[in-house]
Amino acid sequence: MNTIPQKTFSEIQTRLKQIEKEHKVKILLAIESGSRAWWFESKNSDFDIRFIYVHKKDFYLSIREWRDVIEYPIVDLIDLNWWDLKKSLTLFQKWNPSFSEWIKSPIIYYENPDFKNEILKIEQEYFSPRNYIYHYLHMAESNYREY
Repeated sequence: MNTIPQKTFSEIQTRLKQIEKEHKVKILLAIESGSRAWWFESKNSDFDIRFIYVHKKDFYLSIREWRDVIEYPIVDLIDLNWWDLKKSLTLFQKWNPSFSEWIKSPIIYYENPDFKNEILKIEQEYFSPRNYIYHYLHMAESNYREY
């Protein structure tokens, strides 16, 4: 099993803390989602850090439209992209497997155990392999048509 070099892990932790301050959010989960998470990275693979965050409640009570993602350019092979909790749960409800894959990533940079446990309970109750199969089948058909 691959491990993240301590220096890189520390750098990722530092960036996550900076993002929380800069965007005034609280990270609920930060994981590795790319090739490194599934043990098929190459020597030049980047670090695909994905996280789910939450704003303060006033943010959600506003009538103003806000972006529901935070994205940064790749720096030093660290790719940081995040989804707001509301967007995450909306995609989860539509059986987008990304959210479930993130919850089960073997490489975790940060997790709120209460959040993760609650999501795992919901997933156990409502998980439908059929919906996931259709999602990936549709993706494969789209890729086949494109190439």
